[in-house]
Amino acid sequence: MGFSGFIKGFGVSFLHRAKPRTKVYPLAYSLQQRALSSSDSKRTNLEDSILPVLIVGAGPVGLVLSLLLTKLGIKCSIMEKSKAFSNHPQAHFINNRSMEVFRKLDGLAEEIQNSQPPVDLWRKFIYCTSLTGQILGSVDHIQPQDLENVVSPVSVAHFSQYKLTRLLLKKLEDLNFRVYKSEALEDLTNGFLEGRELLMGHECVSINADDHFVTVTAEHIQEGRRVLRDIQCKMLIAADGAGSTVRKLLGIELRGEKDMQKLVSVHFLSRDLGLYLLNERPGMLFFIFNTEAIGVLVAHDLKQGEFVLQTPFYPPQQNLDDFSPEKCKMLIFKLIGRELPDVDVIDIKPWVMHAEVAEKFITCDNRIVLVGDAAHRFPPAGGFGMNTGIQDAHNLAWKIASFIMGIAPSSLLHTYETERKPIAIFNTALSVQNFRAAMEVPAALGINPTVANAVHRTITDGVGSILPSGLQSTILQGIFKVGLAQLSESFLNDNNPLGFSRLARLRRIFEEGKSLQLQFPAEDLGFRYLEGALLPDSDTAANPPEPPTGRRRDYVPSTDPGSRLPHTYVRPLSNSSEMTISTLDLLCIDKIEFLLIIAPLDESYNLGRAAFRVAEEFKVSAKVCVMWPADTVDGVEAKSKEALAPWGNYIDVVEVKKSSNLLSWWSICKMTDKGAILVRPDEHIAWRTRSAVIEDPISEMKKVFSAVLGMK
Repeated sequence: MGFSGFIKGFGVSFLHRAKPRTKVYPLAYSLQQRALSSSDSKRTNLEDSILPVLIVGAGPVGLVLSLLLTKLGIKCSIMEKSKAFSNHPQAHFINNRSMEVFRKLDGLAEEIQNSQPPVDLWRKFIYCTSLTGQILGSVDHIQPQDLENVVSPVSVAHFSQYKLTRLLLKKLEDLNFRVYKSEALEDLTNGFLEGRELLMGHECVSINADDHFVTVTAEHIQEGRRVLRDIQCKMLIAADGAGSTVRKLLGIELRGEKDMQKLVSVHFLSRDLGLYLLNERPGMLFFIFNTEAIGVLVAHDLKQGEFVLQTPFYPPQQNLDDFSPEKCKMLIFKLIGRELPDVDVIDIKPWVMHAEVAEKFITCDNRIVLVGDAAHRFPPAGGFGMNTGIQDAHNLAWKIASFIMGIAPSSLLHTYETERKPIAIFNTALSVQNFRAAMEVPAALGINPTVANAVHRTITDGVGSILPSGLQSTILQGIFKVGLAQLSESFLNDNNPLGFSRLARLRRIFEEGKSLQLQFPAEDLGFRYLEGALLPDSDTAANPPEPPTGRRRDYVPSTDPGSRLPHTYVRPLSNSSEMTISTLDLLCIDKIEFLLIIAPLDESYNLGRAAFRVAEEFKVSAKVCVMWPADTVDGVEAKSKEALAPWGNYIDVVEVKKSSNLLSWWSICKMTDKGAILVRPDEHIAWRTRSAVIEDPISEMKKVFSAVLGMK
């Protein structure tokens, strides 16, 4: 559907059709319209019937956000323009921070870990002349600490997006979400969305926002005819992907680098290929360079034999007819190095790589918000796309809940953009750096992709554009054939001086970590919000993060405001068992709760009592964690009970150290036990004090909660 006839005003765009069409409204809509002209008391009743949150887009980000909101007690519904969920694997790498979020979603992280392939089958990237030919090099992307739960209570995962979607849908069904296909919408009571509905086959075609609510007009097919449905909500969340309709309707521009690379994605199955790679050269990504073809093979599941091939695409000299199922099968055979009888091409999709961030993430008086790929689209290098979107949802959920519940003003919602947009810009730059690192390998082999793209532009837009299209295609294929000839195994070997030089350069790239990287612990876990729903230290400069290098950097724990709470294992003292939990488990996911971590000192207990009293005034939950030293024995928790009375929402925990010579948790966090840390519901640090000696703890806590919740 084209997006023409935009009218822009007051930050909202409306889509008008070239020809007027009759809108089909449910009866409830007419009743609402009449209610609008009634008294203010009737308006209150009307607003009670309006859906609090409508999410457009049922990808992983939209589904995760709906789960988080529902657990917080916020009614929300989802509309998705597709009639069915795709089985195209798409994203597949889930980083540490996303897995930490999934741990809180009723065991989702554990289900993923139990369902994914064993790590030894996907820890490597392999570079070769064909899947059965010469191996040019391999890189192992899993280090021992990645599997030891040192910096996080959960490890990264390799799990296809469509499988993740299935698990998320099951979690929603467990929360009584109902899925409606467009043919069965008569089941909706009175046409109202009451929350916990997923409407399939609904495309957003216009948006209108006023001072009270947002009206979304959705189009769907019912009994062979187009029907328009108006849905009214207090907040609209655009989670509808890189080509976001909502973003376009609102006239929000993307900034960055467009059209970095055009590719074709070929989803296919082959148990024979999976079995061969399983036994001979298991890995996640296979970068294949030979004289007939180049491509990147993503092994989504070697045991199931499920793969996606990514290969360059050069329109208009090439078109999708050049990638028919039969031609894709021939291409796959060239990259494998032999024919296999069971290769089954399932799906073929062209796509374009961009590196862009929306100019704004929130608009219409904080009522419409962009999340995930609707707000930013990255090169796939490093797997930041889906993961950044999941963390967008995690940042946003508690803020939406605080606003809808009347705990905080709508200004709190704007801190979502303040915090997440810099992260998106940084991750865009990191993805670009990592993509360019990936290009170092073919460049070392003499087939620089930058040169190939320049040749293509010259033929398409430069002097070659005056030539007939058929001749353009012949010239392009000829040039590429000459380039690929350099990948001959008779040339690319240690006995050929030039081949020896190129292979030596390739080995240096791998040894120095300058090729495509899979993991970025410092960025996955160490990202920090410099301003937003937090109170910065007066003695800590809000320095921006170091520029991305495209290389792996290790995570360094930090309690600077805006940072994620550092993980360590602790044992609750009130529990007679030896059960241990992560510090991240001290926050629950089903209520808006702030966590104050203190040591068992008199001054710190005073701060804890102040936090409880002020939290009650601000209508939020507060919890105090008393962190006892590692050598503490049971039976000391009576001190906390007496010191924090009459409040009872506290927990005494003792540090769990693998050896006595390790630093304490406070030392790892670069603090002393005289300090205190206040943690937000999304596990990011809202405030800290290095010394608990605060003259007026009540005033200090009021200042903190006012700043974090956006109160003036």
